[in-house]
Amino acid sequence: MAGLKLIYMGTPDFAVPALAALMEAGHEIAAVYSQPPRPAGRGQKPKPSPVHAFAEKHGLIVRTPENFKSAQARAEFAACKADLAVVAAYGLILPEAVLNAPRFGCLNIHASLLPRWRGAAPIQRAILAGDRETGVSVMQMEKGLDTGPVLKMQSVAITAKTTAASLHDALAALGAEMITEVLADYARGAPPDAVPQAQLSGQPCYAHMLTRAEGRIDWTETAEALERKIRALNPWPGVWCVYGENQKRLKIHAAEIAEGRTESAAGEVLDKNLTVACGGGTALRLVTVQPEGKKPMDGTAFFNGGGIAAGTAFH
Repeated sequence: MAGLKLIYMGTPDFAVPALAALMEAGHEIAAVYSQPPRPAGRGQKPKPSPVHAFAEKHGLIVRTPENFKSAQARAEFAACKADLAVVAAYGLILPEAVLNAPRFGCLNIHASLLPRWRGAAPIQRAILAGDRETGVSVMQMEKGLDTGPVLKMQSVAITAKTTAASLHDALAALGAEMITEVLADYARGAPPDAVPQAQLSGQPCYAHMLTRAEGRIDWTETAEALERKIRALNPWPGVWCVYGENQKRLKIHAAEIAEGRTESAAGEVLDKNLTVACGGGTALRLVTVQPEGKKPMDGTAFFNGGGIAAGTAFH
């Protein structure tokens, strides 16, 4: 079975396993497209994306256009004469000229069960919403945001222990496995064995991009919603609150729903286990926290060390 000539388009860590899997499967990577290097760290020096760094390490051609508005950028893409372009969390909307340039078009590895959670942050939004499952969809790209027909879909359970970090890694690995299976069909001769299926009808939901502001905790929400939020926004942007006259910041890395009901005001620290009153009479025990300027620690240890006292109000 001959390999395909591919263009690969991706930016974050999520997109690295699929690129590695396609290389291992024997496909030719004509070029890798990634978002341009962005300032990072204290020195704010431009830093290549994870996909960019991986591709350069393996001697692949890397291109980082800001967009595809110029005729030159579109011409360079078309000049690759690729059989397919594989896209995974690239971060740019592709114009029709780009979508149609490869012989078989462009395939996208999307981290949700489409049409649920189209858009930029499907992993986090699925946890935030309390979904019991999510997964990966390999879809044929078309004009429109994650609207194309699906060639392959596979689900993954979301448990009470699932964090955005753990789900990210599981779906990245699954996406790598699925795209190699789909491309094996193409390599045997088009069309693939998997016939693209239109997405299910009904109202799609959109996974809007995360913002830092979403990490600020609102104690009037229920403990159930806040516990999901802590898992969903781990590691970025993280969940935090403030307390005391100096409005010190406390990051919350892990929590669990406390048993029983409380009539205390939302945000009040209830006991030495760092249990905090939440909305609807519920309460949340902060298992792992990180005070300003310190390393993560057990919530009870933070309390016992004098970092906080019962009756303190978190905001």
